[in-house]
Amino acid sequence: MIQIEDTFFELGKTCGRNCLIICDRGAMDASAFISKEKWEKLMRDNNWNNVELRDNRYNQIIHMVSAANGAEEFYTTEDHSCRSEGVELARELDSNAAEAWIGHPYFDVIDNSTDFEGKMRRMIGSVCQKMAIDTGDRLLQNSRKLKYLVKGPLPPDEVFPRFQDFEVVHTYLHSNSPNQVRLRKRGQKGYFSYIHTVRRQRQPGGQVVEVKTQINHRDYINMLAQKDKSHFTIYKKRRCFLVNNQYFQLDIYEEPSHPRCKGMILLETYTALEATSLGKRLPQFINIQKEVTGNPNYSMYNLSLREDWRTSKKFCGNLSIINDPEDLPTHELKHNGHQNGIGKCSMVNGHSHVNGLPEKNGIKTNGILTTIPNKV
Repeated sequence: MIQIEDTFFELGKTCGRNCLIICDRGAMDASAFISKEKWEKLMRDNNWNNVELRDNRYNQIIHMVSAANGAEEFYTTEDHSCRSEGVELARELDSNAAEAWIGHPYFDVIDNSTDFEGKMRRMIGSVCQKMAIDTGDRLLQNSRKLKYLVKGPLPPDEVFPRFQDFEVVHTYLHSNSPNQVRLRKRGQKGYFSYIHTVRRQRQPGGQVVEVKTQINHRDYINMLAQKDKSHFTIYKKRRCFLVNNQYFQLDIYEEPSHPRCKGMILLETYTALEATSLGKRLPQFINIQKEVTGNPNYSMYNLSLREDWRTSKKFCGNLSIINDPEDLPTHELKHNGHQNGIGKCSMVNGHSHVNGLPEKNGIKTNGILTTIPNKV
């Protein structure tokens, strides 16, 4: 499978037009169907690691939840030559497949809270958002990023569902106001991925456009010379997990940092659910104090400032002018660092891979998005 994917990825690099490469399943899916010991041996024998197979190989993961979980009346094995699992086993395998991708930086879960047409629209909308394609009112556009303040201490690890922990380092670079530029280093067990982000404010139509470029370690080190010393480097432990088919990221701020960040824990998720429905899916094993979405006091840009907020001219009180990428949903342009970059996005039970993003607002990217459609 990896060889087949690589062939298409290479073909994508030669394509003169924007193209979308869709991968049915991805490299990590195999781990859901064999024992942990066998998977780890396979990784060792092939000199693989999770960061490369999961995070760097695909630009996006979309898990389309099986009908066996939430739409049981539509689940059937009739007329499916490759499907023999009953509902209970199908639920278990679906959960294992989703958990195999926990930790990917752009992981979306499409559940069965709507009819099938709505499910497809949410999936397409998620892919389009990552490619900065404006779908207008043709697709559901009410998905939003929410942020919550969590009070510590956290419960023991055993209380959490299956999770992945990452070291995350954010560094702001010098930029022309009101734009923001930053680097992100993210990884585990000594393996890292690196992202360079440019957040462009005041674009035509009042849009805010993000250009995310995957870079290598050498470029990351070289770019650190442009560090903006008016900001602290932000260090976090990021814990990723699924609860009730909802994907969460728990950011635990670590030293060294400004005293204002000491002990800070923030929980984030994307959702199109109403407040009442989402409330039932929030993890009950942690102490959520309040929602802080859009609150400038919890913008990472502001949290990293060295100056006192009361006297700082850089404090972003108006999030519509300058805001950290983690506070408001934006149009996202992503490519992998090549001049004709190819991004890779995969959907679990629905994976997708894109070579080529549209030219928009004078910014042209050729990326690859990879998505996997669900066999419902």
